[in-house]
Order: sequence, then structure tokens, then C-alpha cells
Amino acid sequence: MSDTSIILMIFGVSAVSLLPRMLPVALLSRWEFPQLLQKWLSFVAPAVLGGLAALSILAPKGYIHISPGNLYLWACIPTFFVAIKTRSLFYTLLVGIVTMALLYNFAGI
Repeated sequence: MSDTSIILMIFGVSAVSLLPRMLPVALLSRWEFPQLLQKWLSFVAPAVLGGLAALSILAPKGYIHISPGNLYLWACIPTFFVAIKTRSLFYTLLVGIVTMALLYNFAGI
């Protein structure tokens, strides 16, 4: 494969990756959406994040694993309560990371 082909492939892949992300923002940023649609769209990101988090917690090995041996379930409990209490991303991440580190090193599961 020549150097020109590789460079063209890099630019092509970059364009195909970036255009679907940039075009909707560029085209739709000028319009004002109805209040109901704006409210509905505000729930999309948390719903997607919640779905990804639930999948990572409940199926860490690719299948549903709800048992006392699932360290992610144990780490989720204090992390969830800290998130509800503080509403701080920093403290939530800190508690989650520290809890997982403690469980990995001292749980013995």
C-alpha cells in the first residue's frame, strides 16, 4: 500500500467518523425546538448512561451475574448512596474507585 493510499484512507475514515457527528449540530443548532421536545431530549443522555452502567454492573462478564461474588454490585451500593447524597461527580467517582480498590484487594472473592 502506498503512502498516498494510507493518507487518503486516514482522511476518508476521519470524514466518515466526524460528519455524522458534526452535521446535525451544524444544521439543527439554529432552530428553536418546542419545550416538550427539549425536556424529552434532556433525559436521553442520563438514560443511555444508566443503561451502560447497569450493563457493566449486572453483566460484567457478558452474562447476567447477580451473586455475592459480583464485586461490581457491592461497589455500586456505597457509590449510589454517595451520588444521591452529594450529587457530586467527583465524590461519586472517588467512592466508586476506592470501593473497587478495597474490594479487589481485601474481599477475597
